[in-house]
Amino acid sequence: MSLKEIESNKHAWAQVSEDHYHYFKKALTEGTYELNKYITAEVGDLTGKRVIHLQCNTGADTIMLAQMGAKQVVGVDLVPDNVAYAKRLAADVGVDNVDFIASDIMEFMATHHEKYDVVFVSEGAIIWLPDLGKWGQTVRHLLNDDGYLYLFDSHPIMLLFDEGKLPAGITEIKYPYFKKTPDFEDTIGGYASEVKGGVATYCWMYKISDVINAVASAGLAIEFFNEYQENYYDMGGGKRMDGNLYNFDYNKGLFPMSFSLKASVR
Repeated sequence: MSLKEIESNKHAWAQVSEDHYHYFKKALTEGTYELNKYITAEVGDLTGKRVIHLQCNTGADTIMLAQMGAKQVVGVDLVPDNVAYAKRLAADVGVDNVDFIASDIMEFMATHHEKYDVVFVSEGAIIWLPDLGKWGQTVRHLLNDDGYLYLFDSHPIMLLFDEGKLPAGITEIKYPYFKKTPDFEDTIGGYASEVKGGVATYCWMYKISDVINAVASAGLAIEFFNEYQENYYDMGGGKRMDGNLYNFDYNKGLFPMSFSLKASVR
């Protein structure tokens, strides 16, 4: 399933693994890193729970979840280098109730059979997945019968626009909402590392209905679906808002840039 694109993404993300490790180590040790305010308010009480964090990058958010009282948090990422640096990062900051696994999420259900109270997915994750239906099935496979999914990610309305023109207030569609083939970029990085070229990355546009149907068809009942103006990273020219979020001065009620969803096993 899209093996060429996934392998290419794995190689690309490995080019920024070390940079991400140093960036997040500095932020965690200085106490300047935080989950955004919507995640903190919505993810629920993790005390004593087993949590699995899909597409965890180098583990900073995984570590934050572990510090919220979870019994154990397992981070999963496509990139072995990310997993190695995540383990190192956890050791650096003295968090021992975490573990990390290298795996393609599209193949994870076939090899991992442990159950969890919470599946956590956030911030720029699902655009890298070619099949949200299989992702939904994987989430259900990982959950206990009284467990739930929490998802926070980019709103596809924001993903429609030409990102180079948004800072100037130009909302021009560049990426078709109904596109099924992946978009290609020849760079990686930019938020926790320098932008690096010489790579090939592929991501897949998703519709709101794709997310909702993936969750519902996997046997999960949606508890809430929230849409927010703010974004979780600065796209250039944005203003940092309260709670580790960003927005443009002109975006006052115009369009959403992120959403959250919680869904429980029926």
